[in-house]
Amino acid sequence: MRTPNNESLSPTIERTRPGGKSPERKCILTGRHGERAALIRLAISPEGHVLPDPRARAPGRGALLGVSRAELEKAMEKGRLKGALARAFKSFPPQVPDDLPEQIDGGLLRTLTDRLGLEMRGGNLILGSERIAEHARGGVLAALYHASDASEGGSGKLDQAWRVGMDREGSGEGGTRLPLDRAALSVALGRDNVVHLALSDHAAAERVDQALQRLLHYRNASEDVSEGEEAT
Repeated sequence: MRTPNNESLSPTIERTRPGGKSPERKCILTGRHGERAALIRLAISPEGHVLPDPRARAPGRGALLGVSRAELEKAMEKGRLKGALARAFKSFPPQVPDDLPEQIDGGLLRTLTDRLGLEMRGGNLILGSERIAEHARGGVLAALYHASDASEGGSGKLDQAWRVGMDREGSGEGGTRLPLDRAALSVALGRDNVVHLALSDHAAAERVDQALQRLLHYRNASEDVSEGEEAT
């Protein structure tokens, strides 16, 4: 667990996921292995165009990436991506758009906002500082999130309420700052001035965290892949 001021995992990550981890797959660029759910899938159109497929729903073969945006841009500059894709798709080098890194970032961000919207419509999100604080002090929160532009004071009060409810006072632990400001959160959830949000449902918290960590890893890759099915 990290401190609440970092772009960290929320408290739910300390729990073991139901059913264990997802099967590991290999990044086509680095050869490192990681959980399939944490990797980014690329698909290829019938015309040979490479497209990001963050939800892994496109038909046909796919290739998986486990690198950061900076690593991807470097691989594209050196021509390494086309060769890796050709091997993964077992075809001639596909057509890679120059803005593929930006397309992937946008796709991962939409996946996160769409997930939040789905949890909202499913009645799983808790909004409003007073309601969140009440649930936090009761020790029933599975995850606590703050907008990127949330004040330190407001976030700190909710973090403290969470620590009290979880009997972790003095730990410095708390909620996660999302890579979304209050305006973006408000649009995603269809509500005015969303600054803080929480989840009491553990399965919902796992779903949100999965989308969040894929985006954060892409923007600043961490060491959660191990050295080592290039296509899937």
